[in-house]
This record gives sequence, C-alpha cells and structure tokens, in this order.
Amino acid sequence: MSADSPWLRDCWYVIAWNHEIPPADAPQLFSRTALGEPILVLRTADGGLAAIEDRCCHRLAPLSKGRREGDCVRCGYHGLKFDAQGACVEAPGIAIVPARARVRSYPVALHNNWVFVWMGEPARADRALLPDNFSCDHPDWRHQPGYMHYDTPYLLICDNLLDFSHLSYVHEKTLGGSPRIAQAVPQIERLAHGIKVSRHVPDVAPPPFYQRFRRFDTHLDRWFVYEFLLPGTLLMHSGGRPVADAKDDLSRAVQLHSCQSLTPETETSTHYFFQQSHRAGQGDEGMTQSIYDSLLTAFNEDRDMITAQHRNILLNPQAPMLPLAMDAALVQFRRLLAARVQAERAAAAA
Repeated sequence: MSADSPWLRDCWYVIAWNHEIPPADAPQLFSRTALGEPILVLRTADGGLAAIEDRCCHRLAPLSKGRREGDCVRCGYHGLKFDAQGACVEAPGIAIVPARARVRSYPVALHNNWVFVWMGEPARADRALLPDNFSCDHPDWRHQPGYMHYDTPYLLICDNLLDFSHLSYVHEKTLGGSPRIAQAVPQIERLAHGIKVSRHVPDVAPPPFYQRFRRFDTHLDRWFVYEFLLPGTLLMHSGGRPVADAKDDLSRAVQLHSCQSLTPETETSTHYFFQQSHRAGQGDEGMTQSIYDSLLTAFNEDRDMITAQHRNILLNPQAPMLPLAMDAALVQFRRLLAARVQAERAAAAA
C-alpha cells in the first residue's frame, strides 16, 4: 500500500452486483477498476469467487483480454497462465516458472448480492466490517439492482448523500416535493465506522414518487434515517405515514429501505451501486420497476448537478467552499475518513 494513498484501503469496497459476474462455465471475463487498480473477478467451479489484478506481471497487458481455462486465466498477449490466487502456473517456453511471476490477489466476499473486495492488507480483511445491506437479498423486500458511473470524485457524491436538504431542490418533482425537507434539522450521531443521520419531516404533502404506491389525500409525516459508513455506504430506512396515524401504525405507510455504495474508480471517477427496496406486500413487479425508474430519474438529476459542480471546481481548485450548518454530517464524515486515512499512511510509513 502506498504511503500517499488518497483512499482508505483497509475496508471493503463493492466492485459488482453478484449477477454481473459470469458463471464459471462462461467464456466472458469480468473486470472493473477500483481505487485505480484493475481487478478481474472470477466465479470458480466450486461456486466461490476470486479476485486478482487484471494486469499481467510480464508486459502489463490486461488478463481480461485473455481467456478462461478452468479456474485459471491465460494472458492473451504471451500466454502466461494464472490461477485464482494470482500465481503464474505456466509460462510457454519456460520450464520452471519464477516464483515472483504472480499478480496481486484480493480478499473477496459475496454479501447480500454485493461482491466486495478488500483493498488493503489481506491479513486484515474482516467480514465483520461488511455493511448490513440486508434488503439486497431478503424475502420480505423487493428491488431492482442499479449501477451508475460518475465522472467525478467519489467524495462529492458522499457529500450529496450526507445532506438531504438537496431533495427539496434537485429532486423537487421526483423524490423531494417539499421545501420542508431542507428546513428540517437532522440529528447526527457518531458511529464507530461512520455516522448516523435522522431527519423527520412532519405534515408535508406526499411527493409524486409516493403516489405510485397509493393515492394519498392527506399530508404525511416523513422520515429519513440512515447510517453512512466508511468508505462510502448508505443504509437507509425512509418512508411516510398519514399525519392522523399513530407513530407505530404503519398500515398505510410507505416503507422503503435503500442500500447505496460508492467505490472510487480513479481520483476523478466513481462506481455507484444502488437499490431502493419496498416491502414485498406493497405492490408487484410493476411497482418494483416503477421505484427503480423513479430512482434512476432522481439519480441522474444528482449526477447532472454534481458533474456541473465538479466542472466548476476544476476551473479554480483553490476556490474555498463556505461551510454552513447543513454541512454538519458531511464535515463529520470527512473528518473521520481523513483521520483513518492518515492513520493508514502513518502505519505504512512506519
């Protein structure tokens, strides 16, 4: 690990949805760049997963340009063959393969339909640090998985997710629907590996998005309660109930659970994995598709705004941003992240 790494590395990053990885008997090879490193993810014959550097140690050609041979990959440039642990097991014309002929391997975990890779020291890989993205694979919840690519740094997207006041304006006609969201002051709690944000918005008109569940003829009490965990995963319960209903009465409420995760591709580009689940008893496949379509529309609104913001920043990278009260959550998260990155750098330098 480089001592000047711009990212936190001793943590899990989502690299794919499970369905994106081809089966073991398929000829296709899956590759995606994370933290500036090209990574090849294989599904092995025993049903497991393996992740190795997608860069041959010989002439640095992408292994994904080669072919599968069982649980091995043969480089398409000069024919070196690598096993699922990254060791070169065959080099054409060389009787004894040098021990240093290998590529990096990464700890990999399949957890509730997200495929994670551990980008730091393999010995420190800890499955207890995987986020609780339960609704990505739970019989009581329904969703359609989503993926977007951003040409912006991932922290700008983290900022967006940590300050939901933007819902009132960026998503005025989609997810938001009320200036009261921006006016509601969130409660912020520090967690061991992130922060928790709770925003309650009483007595507001239902957003257009909610009308797809049922026709509301009354105002709603809405809530957004989420954990935002290192390195950049949001796990959120949200919803709304008619104002006349008791707080523990969810019979007429919209209940949603969202899992969103950000993985830096490079310093200026990002992978965005997302879903928003609804209760299995609320709606059918048409509802699931409708929620996904609404989410995609809203997230394109986010991407358009953040991309425009990033262009402005590039015009004058030294221009300061004015901190305001609404930035409390994102400031705390950035401080926590910076402290963890600094600790890693210090350990690497030592």
